[in-house]
Amino acid sequence: MLKKLAIGLVVVLLAAGLGGFLNRKAIILYVATHSGRVEVAGPVEIAWDRGPETAEMVAADRPPNIVFILVDDLGINDLSTFGGGVAGGRVPTPHIDRLAADGALFTQAYAGNGTCAPSRAMLMTGRYPTRTGFEFTPTPPGMGRIVSMFANDMDRGALPPIDYNRDAADDAVPFPEMGLPGSEVTIAEVLKDQGYHTVHIGKWHLGRSAESNPNAQGFDESLLMASGLYLPEDDPDVVNAKLDFDPIDTFLWARMQFAAAFNSGEWFEPGGYLTDYWTDESLKVIEANRNRPFFLYLAHWGVHTPLQATREDYDAVGDIAPHRLRVYAAMLRALDRSVGEITAKLEAEGLAENTIIVFSSDNGGAGYVGLPEINQPYRGWKITLFEGGIRVPMFVKWPARIAPGTSVDTPVAHIDVMPTLAAAAGARLPEGVEIDGRDMLPGAMGTGTIRHPDDALFWQSGYYRVVRAGDWKLQLDGRQGKSWLFDLANDPTEQANLAGARPDKLSELQALLDAHQEGAVSPLYPYTLESAIVIDKTQAESAGPGDEYVWWPN
Repeated sequence: MLKKLAIGLVVVLLAAGLGGFLNRKAIILYVATHSGRVEVAGPVEIAWDRGPETAEMVAADRPPNIVFILVDDLGINDLSTFGGGVAGGRVPTPHIDRLAADGALFTQAYAGNGTCAPSRAMLMTGRYPTRTGFEFTPTPPGMGRIVSMFANDMDRGALPPIDYNRDAADDAVPFPEMGLPGSEVTIAEVLKDQGYHTVHIGKWHLGRSAESNPNAQGFDESLLMASGLYLPEDDPDVVNAKLDFDPIDTFLWARMQFAAAFNSGEWFEPGGYLTDYWTDESLKVIEANRNRPFFLYLAHWGVHTPLQATREDYDAVGDIAPHRLRVYAAMLRALDRSVGEITAKLEAEGLAENTIIVFSSDNGGAGYVGLPEINQPYRGWKITLFEGGIRVPMFVKWPARIAPGTSVDTPVAHIDVMPTLAAAAGARLPEGVEIDGRDMLPGAMGTGTIRHPDDALFWQSGYYRVVRAGDWKLQLDGRQGKSWLFDLANDPTEQANLAGARPDKLSELQALLDAHQEGAVSPLYPYTLESAIVIDKTQAESAGPGDEYVWWPN
């Protein structure tokens, strides 16, 4: 490996050093990406653990199976359920729409954070970062330095440069250890103690150490997304869309591999396009466990970059422009197909009536893909805490207990998923552990209400902190010293900042934020990158002097 790296570096030096000048960016990118590459074996047939050949208990006594489908970076306007649909509605999502219509649709559902990993930690534990310390998204070695260097060499318009704290990065714990502490109790552990067979498939992003990997956090089996390509870049069946305006995309294409791992074993090639592969394996899991209670956590990578679609899906969505939107739409088509195949499998196995399906996204759509409509009508993107960054779909289908066409208007968030699934399974929450989330089932079944303390939900990333209490939402950007106060009942898309006009509400919500921080644990690791993210423009557009932005530390 070292010999290959050295030879490759010589080639890069020769190519980049014409005229005696070395291209520092090319050298750093090459070393940071190629030094971390892992040998990947050929495809492997997964031998899933099989349950009994006959049912262990009568149907009336059996707790519900649970399938939790989490997608990545989905914009709220990508789903035709909400009246929009990707590419101006040209690519509908009929299977996801049916899932939403067949159960409870939470009309004001929120991610736990504006980036993926903290949201996933809250989904698993039902706890805020103030209790777990899991506040920032882990990034691979070299990513912060490369992204900041590339971004600051791009035309960022009126935006200030990205700040990279190299000392903090050098002192940080290794990437595999940036995970959920073993002392935290996940929903998988709770369900496993209740007699469920627990399976994880797809993305994890909560650590790969001996105490933080999926098997250590309650999953009997784990088929892990080991890297990040959906197919090899040169596969004849793939259509790629690279984003020359996004430094994150530059890093991903250079660093990511096409790889999976089973139960923390060696890396191997997945058996097809990643979305379809995870789906096919999920169908096998459902079949293998049809005679015992099971929990399947299917964490899709789509529609996260790098943008890659199968040629079949690309052709099927039609002549959509620009190219990146067509690839994005094709990726969404694959996700919708996945939901359809899973629901059909449950029906075929006779499991649909007593199976809970939860569908959500880890955060809102990303502005760095350069697609302006994905979060409409809301402002903001992933990597902000405006509604566009944290408004997500949340559907819960349970035919045995939840009536089709149910609509729940109470605000809920990812912290509520863990106690909801525990309640559905008849499991006790862990003793001695403060759970911040609340059971959503009373609202979904029409038997009661969902009430958080002070009717408040909280979000944070370092000095950027937000609270929604009732219909009022306060955002505080500590680096800018700027406040945004919105009355969501009358201004759900956050157009009119009332921070100057309503000092009473500003003070009231500030007090809630202060109280939320009392006794908070320190982050598990520090942030190393601070980026200014424009609220109302994608990264493909140039920021002007009057454009509002937030500072995001990670």
